[in-house]
Amino acid sequence: MSNTGKKGKPRKGTGGHGRKALEGRGPTPRAEDRHWAKDRRRRAAAEAKERAKARPQRRRPAMPDGAELVTGRNAAVEALRAQIPATTVYVAQHIEVDDRIREIVQLAAKRNIPMLEITRPELDRMVPFDTIHQGVAIKVPAYEYADPVTLLQDAISRAQVPLFVALDGVTDPRNLGAIVRSTAAFGGQGVIVPQRRSAGMTAAAWRTSAGAAARLPVALAGNLNNTIADFKRAGVFVIGLDGGGDVQLPGLDLATSPLLIVVGSEGKGLSRLTAELCDAIASIPIDSATESLNAGIATSVALYEVSRLRAAAE
Repeated sequence: MSNTGKKGKPRKGTGGHGRKALEGRGPTPRAEDRHWAKDRRRRAAAEAKERAKARPQRRRPAMPDGAELVTGRNAAVEALRAQIPATTVYVAQHIEVDDRIREIVQLAAKRNIPMLEITRPELDRMVPFDTIHQGVAIKVPAYEYADPVTLLQDAISRAQVPLFVALDGVTDPRNLGAIVRSTAAFGGQGVIVPQRRSAGMTAAAWRTSAGAAARLPVALAGNLNNTIADFKRAGVFVIGLDGGGDVQLPGLDLATSPLLIVVGSEGKGLSRLTAELCDAIASIPIDSATESLNAGIATSVALYEVSRLRAAAE
């Protein structure tokens, strides 16, 4: 084959520069000798991790005035059954209608809650990211908290023996909802939550309260320890609940007195400063095989015992 280009003109050769590419790369190195591949994968993984940190986190869309959305058919039915203060029900167009959707429509109509039919893409943009809404969502306005001292003064003015529950580090809204329900059931006048590091009256708390949140006020304390001190100055005794308490809950002597029961978190219990403000730390006797009761159950047991002792003293 002649070394000529187009029109028969001589073509320059490579001078042997391409010969090395034809020789191949030789035998494959052993796995233990290919350290550079491991280093390259390690660097790539570290760089990907750094890029993930720098990437903006996907957050739920902000609702006006602190409102939130209850999404999903089961959650929507439960919320409406619990008398949650919904302001709007959103239903996607052309969804499959089942018994839950029918009940949602009936409950919303019974309570005169506006219903809006919107497109599914619109509903997708409204709900939290990566949330399955099943074609329905309920808008819940921000909860309006009461003032703790005002609630105490109202109870005293009505000649009631004060009975309040305060949460110290309880962060699960379902526990808050259960405590609201128990406090209402056993004659309490209110529940107090601190402004920081505490569960708030979200839609989950409303659902767990099973309608009690519509009857029992929840107060917000800017500083829980200051609020406890205000209650003590007003003549209210403060009882802390803790597994290692020095007083047994059964037959509690202070049960018939004005009471503020303080409940700590499941993991850490009462904080040190809060425990120091308590007039007594009460414990609930339980089987040794059980480590502890969660905040909701412990509060229910304590409120029942206080209610029982008050009824027996009448």
